[in-house]
Amino acid sequence: MEATPTEHNLPLRSGDFATLSEALDYAARGKTGANFYNGRGHLEAVLPYAQLRDEAVDVAARLTGLGLERGSRIALVAETCPDFLRFFYACQYAGMVPVPLPASIHLGGHKAYVAQLRRLLLNCRAEVAVAPELFLSFLREAAEGLALRFVGTPEQFREFPKSASRLVPSGPDELAYLQYTSGSTRFPRGVMITQKTVMSNLASIIRDGVKARPDDRSMSWLPFYHDMGLVGLVLSPMASQVSVDYLKTRDFGMRPRLWLSLISQNRATVSFGPPFGYELCVQRLRGEATGQFDLSSWRLAGVGAETIRAEPLLRFAEMLAPCGFDPKAFTACYGMAECSLAVSFARLDLGLTLDTVDPEILALEQHAVPVPASARFFRGRGKTFVNCGAPLPGYEVEVRRADGTVLPERHVGTLFVRGPSVMSGYFGEERLTRDVLSPEGWLNTGDLAYIADGDLVITGREKDLIIINGRNIWPQDLETIAESQPEVRTGDASAFSFTTDEGEDRAVLVIECRDPNPLRREELSHRIRSLIRQELGIDCFIELVPRNTLPRTTSGKLSRSGAKNDFLKRVQEGKTERPGSEDARRLGSIAG
Repeated sequence: MEATPTEHNLPLRSGDFATLSEALDYAARGKTGANFYNGRGHLEAVLPYAQLRDEAVDVAARLTGLGLERGSRIALVAETCPDFLRFFYACQYAGMVPVPLPASIHLGGHKAYVAQLRRLLLNCRAEVAVAPELFLSFLREAAEGLALRFVGTPEQFREFPKSASRLVPSGPDELAYLQYTSGSTRFPRGVMITQKTVMSNLASIIRDGVKARPDDRSMSWLPFYHDMGLVGLVLSPMASQVSVDYLKTRDFGMRPRLWLSLISQNRATVSFGPPFGYELCVQRLRGEATGQFDLSSWRLAGVGAETIRAEPLLRFAEMLAPCGFDPKAFTACYGMAECSLAVSFARLDLGLTLDTVDPEILALEQHAVPVPASARFFRGRGKTFVNCGAPLPGYEVEVRRADGTVLPERHVGTLFVRGPSVMSGYFGEERLTRDVLSPEGWLNTGDLAYIADGDLVITGREKDLIIINGRNIWPQDLETIAESQPEVRTGDASAFSFTTDEGEDRAVLVIECRDPNPLRREELSHRIRSLIRQELGIDCFIELVPRNTLPRTTSGKLSRSGAKNDFLKRVQEGKTERPGSEDARRLGSIAG
């Protein structure tokens, strides 16, 4: 079995379609499509877009035969497999709304996963729920007692008869899908994305962000239920008639080298990932990659989905330079599910553009004053952010104070955006929608940012910011200090604020530690506390916890709000010390 060709046998159209079904109709006229690889890097399934369209229409006729109302929600456990694509596009042809559900059993275990699925089924008011065999028992348990028309596997669904009625695909103003947010700050919300909305974003991504070429080929290990995975690496390749190679997320997690191996083998040109994906490659490869891969075809290595730190990416580029990886391929971008996907793209072929600012002025005045390279040695280490590029055409951006005042360039505040690919709202959540989306169409992103020469620079999440004595402390700064120690792996530290009994805000850092030796653990805590005091000038409470303690979102990101809630619970139950109490104990010992 061979992978589908990469050659572009159709005149390239950059996503300029009215609907997803119209885009697939066009892509189906060519020879490109999707390829699915297993955990050993072997090709398991090939799904040309022509075949995908025919099979999606077949499923759509069976959906229509159920007599569902137009716009009914069809819940799909979004495993990386051909059936997800068949059912997702079937909904487009049948006028139904697909709802991708997470396929991540390990996050929180069996009970938590079932509870999450049930909440999502209830929230979206699904009529049909489909899952591959691996996830069926979880889905059935989650749907128990709910009035769904069908709960089962794709194979079981195909036993339904087809309707003889003419299919009426979703129109431009109808919903294309519901995209649940990752839930890093609160329970996931169902983002309503219309056909017009997503097609506008796809056209901008393909034409202005990726700058698609006829010979492009994509590669992805991102989950289909995540906005970057779905819009960026499922819908975008199809809408630009590009072949795409898929690897399951859990297979990437076990063997990150497969990402690089498949790019090398298939001469992929475009692949995206969150920063931790690149970091995981660095951790696992450990410099052993030289000569194993040929990454010279990789022209766009997209980075997004979370706040971007430059250091791990630079290590990735250095390690893989002998394999032909060009650091100029790095392309930082910013986006969110509420905007379909992308808001801004850095300029191509420049690599990472870094902005180094004075950390003291930033912390005290929220003003990002550049530090000239010649002055950094004398003024101490500057704070460096990654430039995420200019907003895509049609987007307006403003950085505002808490009182709504629009700030000038290089002043940090909350980022607001307005544009053609902003959501119509959260499904069934009118109050939450009003909280973030104004009648004029301005979306409160909840992200802190500043504008530098027209480009967006993201500094973190507003809700994650730690304020100590009037200074803004970014949690990622604390986490970076912890992760700089050899005992702490990337992603094993989470920082947040805690209010003591005296009403003072205190920085807390929870770190997963694998070393059971109490003396070495205490030495690690002392070392990190000293570094934080030295570099940031604050005291920090440190708790060392076992592996797999820190909660993560469905997309694999650390959930600081979840880590804080778990920490508060441990404090309440007396399982860990209350921040502030150790100060009193130290003072008492000094007085004694």
